[in-house]
Amino acid sequence: MNEAVKTNLVPMVAQEFAPQLRVRELEGQLEVGVKGDWTVHTIHLIENDLNGLLEVIKTKNIAPEDVSIHINHLNDLDSAGAYMLCEIIKAGQDDLVVNEETVFGEHPFARDFLKQMERFVEGGIEIPKPVDAVAKFKQHVVDGIDDFFRESVETLSFVGQTVSSLVLAFTNPKRVRWLPTISVAESAGLDAIPIVMMLTFFIGAVVAFMGAQTLEAFGGTVFTVDLVGISVLREFAVIITAIILAGRSDSAFTAQIGSMKMTQEIDAMSIIGLDPMEMLVIPRVLALLIMTPIMVFFAMIAGLVGGAFVSVLTLDISFTLYLNRLQEYVGDKHFWVGMSKAPVFAFIIAIIGCRQGLEVENDVISLGKHTTAAVVQAIFMVILVDAIFALIYNELEI
Repeated sequence: MNEAVKTNLVPMVAQEFAPQLRVRELEGQLEVGVKGDWTVHTIHLIENDLNGLLEVIKTKNIAPEDVSIHINHLNDLDSAGAYMLCEIIKAGQDDLVVNEETVFGEHPFARDFLKQMERFVEGGIEIPKPVDAVAKFKQHVVDGIDDFFRESVETLSFVGQTVSSLVLAFTNPKRVRWLPTISVAESAGLDAIPIVMMLTFFIGAVVAFMGAQTLEAFGGTVFTVDLVGISVLREFAVIITAIILAGRSDSAFTAQIGSMKMTQEIDAMSIIGLDPMEMLVIPRVLALLIMTPIMVFFAMIAGLVGGAFVSVLTLDISFTLYLNRLQEYVGDKHFWVGMSKAPVFAFIIAIIGCRQGLEVENDVISLGKHTTAAVVQAIFMVILVDAIFALIYNELEI
């Protein structure tokens, strides 16, 4: 070996933790000693010397088994420094192997770090293949269809379980947990009445104002009362109530039951012989079945009051005329049409929220995913079922 290789290829660096490289030949073995910090912030200080060492190993055709790295005096090491040390080992070998024959000495983490860097130096980083946008879109559509049918089947199965539990509850009322039912009715229903009334009040006012602008052109301003009455009683009151329940209460159902699932409280219930359906699902279903018609009733009143507010102040329709026209031309038929939807929407919303909560896995990502799914599915089903109601009532001429 040339004497230049036997001596220190890199002069000592004055800085305390600057990287240092010492190379010497002992009995035919090329020992590479490293010292100091080998990090991305310091490695550039000996870049030329590293290149020189690599060139010497290659040009001298040094045998792989004759090159070793000593890490006893190595201080700090990051991926940049580990990569350079692996390059030194690689220069003397056909295949990079980090083991006791190539790396000597003790260090808290350097040896494991070098082993982790092996695959990057040996095989390089695999470049991902270009994504086929069309294939990805097709797969996304297929996955969406699969999820839709799977969710539909699981929801129908859960509906069957809930109906079975409700039948048992009605045949034996002592099995019903009335205190939790009342608590859920208060938090999910009673506390939501103010926001439901406020929204339907403004919707009734907007319908009256916008309808009057169109009807006034035909001299039919008084028909604004009919428009407000029919739209609020048949659709807006129950739809707004259902959407508020889906966004406010349904998400709470999923979060509450999902949290219990994450903390294994539901598993504990099953172990001690308590039925999660009776303990968690039935109280929430009963609470919404009781409170939703009440909420819809208050929403109807608020919507009609909003329409009356605009009619009296801007359309020169007296409050007495407003009430008389509601009674004479709108009647109670539309009231019962709207109220008939309330229990159905309540059942759908409660079922979806509880089922999604029971589907939560043991992580917060799953909890957020199922909470979002509960709200989206509930709103979708409410609108879909409302459209079905409209078709049925239209065929029945109601």
